Amino acid sequence: MPRFFTNEIDENNIVLTGDDANHIGRSLRMRVGEEVTVCCDGVDYCCTIGRITADTVYLDLVEKHRCAAEPSVEVTLFQAVPKLDKLEYIIQKSVELGVSRIVPVLTRRCVSRPDEKDFEKKKLPRLNKIAEQAAKQSGRGVIPEVTPIVSLSRAVEMMKELDRTVLLYEEEGGVSFGKVDFDGVKTVGLVVGSEGGFDKAEADAAVEAGAVQVWLGKRILRCETAPITALSILMFLTNNM
Repeated sequence: MPRFFTNEIDENNIVLTGDDANHIGRSLRMRVGEEVTVCCDGVDYCCTIGRITADTVYLDLVEKHRCAAEPSVEVTLFQAVPKLDKLEYIIQKSVELGVSRIVPVLTRRCVSRPDEKDFEKKKLPRLNKIAEQAAKQSGRGVIPEVTPIVSLSRAVEMMKELDRTVLLYEEEGGVSFGKVDFDGVKTVGLVVGSEGGFDKAEADAAVEAGAVQVWLGKRILRCETAPITALSILMFLTNNM
């Protein structure tokens, strides 16, 4: 069933306009009586098409329920900025796996160092579009946000607001993922390095802010493999996979 997202909804007057309406009428060639789902704040509104005009689709509500695809934990991925194609891949796959927010972080060892204003103006809209497409494809109830680039110090402050933060770090001192306590946790931060990883001072800053240092085994994973692996493990450990 096609899925569409909206930021607010009136159950007595559910309408889709703009690109969504054009997609329904012209691309999908849907007709009156066919079913669509409109998602708002993690709630699925199952509807049938009541009427279609040139620029608006009017829907009739059949039922609503919490989106079953949304995990019980809100996960923020703090991803040190890799090359753009890798970041696009990470966003797509992490959204499919249930991430709630992706925060690109500029660290000392980032090979890619985009201008922050240029990134926000030219790259960020595309990255959020990738997140939207992945959310639709995977049946999510929300579209995870890709934020503008932040500094490590700002990321550390954001980590302090979460119930639990996990730092992937290849050096000694970490524990296995399975030993991290997620009981009662509602918000989780996952901190992953770029191609060059983190330097020790950066890792120490995250740990001082409360992050638990973990490792994923003796093999060194690529920066685009590590977050997907860690998210999969996290969703499994929190009974969301």
